[in-house]
Amino acid sequence: MTGIDRIAQLTRAQVEDLHRLYQAEWWTKDRSMAQVRSLLEHSDIIVAFCDSASHRLIAFARVLTDRTIKALVLDVIVDRDYRGRGLGKVLFDAIVSHPDLQNVQHLELYCRPELVPFYQRWGFTDALGTLRFMRLTKNVNP
Repeated sequence: MTGIDRIAQLTRAQVEDLHRLYQAEWWTKDRSMAQVRSLLEHSDIIVAFCDSASHRLIAFARVLTDRTIKALVLDVIVDRDYRGRGLGKVLFDAIVSHPDLQNVQHLELYCRPELVPFYQRWGFTDALGTLRFMRLTKNVNP
């Protein structure tokens, strides 16, 4: 896509942009800036795009991986002003073609039911038999 640049590391301003993006979504709106900095520091792979002119962060995803068996894609997000332009596809193409993920056996994510068709384009399935998603929520200070 013209007018956007792929980046693998965020500048200080782009970290603030990411926090702004998180604040606009129901699933990430309670994340503090300290949490954003920490999750960036501890993510294995970051795939992001910024506006070429302003350098404003406009699309982001991160991956936790052992680079062999499992890779968990998290926080796939596109700035609301850039949605509907195919940027989500560009972002996800960059994730599944990332060199560090080429030998991973299972690329995994979780999403809301309405997004299943989007991810099915890359071969993702929600037909996992008896497997269930589970969570332990801990009360921690942000």
